[in-house]
Amino acid sequence: MTDQPTTPGPEQGPGDTPENEAPRFTDKRRIDPETGQVREPTPEEAVIAEAEAAAAGGGEVSDAQRLADERLEELQRAQAAHYNLEQQYNAYVKRSKTEVLAAHERGVAAVAEALIPVLDDIELARQHGDLAEGPFASIAEKLEATLGRFGVERYGAAGEEFDPAVHEALMHSHSADVTTSTVQMVLQPGYRTKDRVLRAARVAVVDPEA
Repeated sequence: MTDQPTTPGPEQGPGDTPENEAPRFTDKRRIDPETGQVREPTPEEAVIAEAEAAAAGGGEVSDAQRLADERLEELQRAQAAHYNLEQQYNAYVKRSKTEVLAAHERGVAAVAEALIPVLDDIELARQHGDLAEGPFASIAEKLEATLGRFGVERYGAAGEEFDPAVHEALMHSHSADVTTSTVQMVLQPGYRTKDRVLRAARVAVVDPEA
């Protein structure tokens, strides 16, 4: 829209314009100076415009307050949505790490279980003195050390208390020399990782006499 034209003075007619004064225009649209297109207002500008429009409605402070409350509620909802998304992402990362660790442990257990017969042969050879020296002894030690680095350990010893969770009784007898169920002899050692028993130790158990 154009400003109201000034009343012509005695020296100028109704259609005359002062020599050094260009016509003035008031344009509240936001025009892109490069493309000449009307630019869309930013979200902040839109909120400000709505608030100004509400406040300019004749002292209607309640409308402006209502608009501010609505915008605050929208902001809080957006923040809550962002928080939920962040929590879901954190849970996903934690779950992924747990699944990777569990898959690693299952892989170690599967390999160790497949090697138990080999480990039994190594232990029998050691008991018979066949691993005193030589290349086979070195290979056996490296194999056991490698499994040990992955958390696989051999267990079971005579004299320890019998535990059905980690021992499997293959022989059973009674004796006055013990006061509780005791491993008398280890027939085959057990193997386990930190979280699971790969094979229970197979033992001979002696119980106290009744």
